Amino acid sequence: MTKTITLKSIVKDDKICIGIYFPYDKTLIETVKSVGAIWSKTMQCWYLENTKQNFKRMYETLKGFAWLDLSELKKKQPIPYKTQKQASKSLPPLSHEAIVQIQLFEQWMKSKRYSSNTVKTYTEAIRTFLRYHASKPISEITGQDLIEFNNQYILKNQYSSSFQNQVVNAVKLFYSRMTKRRLDPGEIHRPKQGRKLPNVLSKEEVKAILEAPANIKHKAMLSLIYACGLRRSELLNLKLSNVDSKRNLLIIHNAKGKKDRIVPVSDKLIKLLREYYKMYKPKVWLFEGQKPTEPYSEKSLQSVLKQALQKAGIKKPVTLHWLRHSYATHLLESGTDLRYIQELLGHKSSKTTEIYTHVTEKSLKKIKSPFDDL
Repeated sequence: MTKTITLKSIVKDDKICIGIYFPYDKTLIETVKSVGAIWSKTMQCWYLENTKQNFKRMYETLKGFAWLDLSELKKKQPIPYKTQKQASKSLPPLSHEAIVQIQLFEQWMKSKRYSSNTVKTYTEAIRTFLRYHASKPISEITGQDLIEFNNQYILKNQYSSSFQNQVVNAVKLFYSRMTKRRLDPGEIHRPKQGRKLPNVLSKEEVKAILEAPANIKHKAMLSLIYACGLRRSELLNLKLSNVDSKRNLLIIHNAKGKKDRIVPVSDKLIKLLREYYKMYKPKVWLFEGQKPTEPYSEKSLQSVLKQALQKAGIKKPVTLHWLRHSYATHLLESGTDLRYIQELLGHKSSKTTEIYTHVTEKSLKKIKSPFDDL
């Protein structure tokens, strides 16, 4: 079957580029890399700056490997837009009133024990929103002003629906707690969200990743994420006291949504953790950073995964969360009830867990195409 590569005009880092799209193929990946293409995790494609030299070199190289679909590339090219940070620089400064109210809002969220990420995200979102409307007193801002902000700032700068949703959440919370609610939160509409399927690795790919690290600490961290379906923050916040080796349980405290949960741990993983403990002797945190008093850093953990992927020869843009998605999917494929998986993952709603039913290989293979009966 002839392979197809689709070329599209995209914007990357404020430059018009050629996006190179094709199904996963090791040979094609090595070929596009040979002409200088770079992988974009956010856009899920390889790309090159759109210049005559780059196009000619790429075209001459790829035409022998696949059929090139240029129909999308010939369409009107997109216009580069400002990044969020660049666009925010053009906004006027905050008024004194806004500065005080934002500080109070931040303190209130901390007192209510919102997560540090939520506090940071909401504070930045409301700061941007109030800077856009700096000419108006906070109490006089209305729902129409939020619509204008969405149209003239978010949509105009082509920001994501997730950023728009963050602004909606921040504005609703801010006006319901910090003002007399001249802006009615009930009139605020959220952007329509698309449904994205989780990225799942095969068991063979997971095994290759987990066996790649030579360092037992790195192996233990990645193995624990997959074996227990952990989020990145949950792994890094584990303490020695969270591992109950006698009952083969992992106790996860204060996870997303301020919830605790218990996850079973296999004998195989307990053995690996004991070997790791004998070698590293951690004192408080299960995985310590450079200083024993601090947990392992997010950046270092990302680096561990990156090195494992390189050693395993896996070219997919795998993230740590892919291991959690793979854990849930593999449980479902092995016959584990969806309700148990929901508890193991710490999902508040069963609807969140049900998304894994769309990517289970076992279920999909049972479906017989009517084409086969022709």
